[in-house]
Amino acid sequence: MMNLKQFYKLLLFLVIVPILSSCFEVVEEISMRNDGTGDVLLTINLSQSKTKVASVMLLDSVQGYKVPSKQKIQQELAEAVAYLKKAEGLTNVKSTADFNNYIATISFTFKDVSNINNITKNILARQKIKATNTSSYSYNKATKTFSRKYQSVSTAKTEFNKLKNQDKAVFNGANYTSIYRFETPIASASNPLSNLSKTKKAVMLKSRITDLINGKINVSNQIQLSK
Repeated sequence: MMNLKQFYKLLLFLVIVPILSSCFEVVEEISMRNDGTGDVLLTINLSQSKTKVASVMLLDSVQGYKVPSKQKIQQELAEAVAYLKKAEGLTNVKSTADFNNYIATISFTFKDVSNINNITKNILARQKIKATNTSSYSYNKATKTFSRKYQSVSTAKTEFNKLKNQDKAVFNGANYTSIYRFETPIASASNPLSNLSKTKKAVMLKSRITDLINGKINVSNQIQLSK
């Protein structure tokens, strides 16, 4: 999943980003139930730049980038939803697009967290986009252990460095946030960047997208729940 920039088709909304500003955030939320089922919510939030986005959306193109219409963005979201509805183990697939604040989401329910492992790769392949990292998820009900294995792809940094400086600068203030929620309190989280909630039933990890692209941060995590 997250893969920022290994986005779901929702995150192809970022075709606008290179002509906007560096103030945007991608959030991946996974809510796990004890039986191994759960929910996913993916959000791209451009609200901090909404005034500029609104102005840009009135244009056909900026700096050589074609500006997608609201209809095009809605079409991309609808196609992503249609694809996800066909994926094994996924149900209740929905999307939203708030063009007042420029926030888009995709959400769905999974039977097993492993159901989401190949979705991003397949969507990116359909769009002829190279993945910038690989991620896989698992949950062991017997040991109450949630795992996210992450590995960056070296070509991501190479491709990023090919961008013009003005395009690279767009990502300087951009963030990726992952939030994992559980019904049982968390006993430990292996990633030192993890921040536990007061209830100890959620863990958040926030990083700069440029650090992910350049391989400076590894967002792998093994979360042990209380037994």
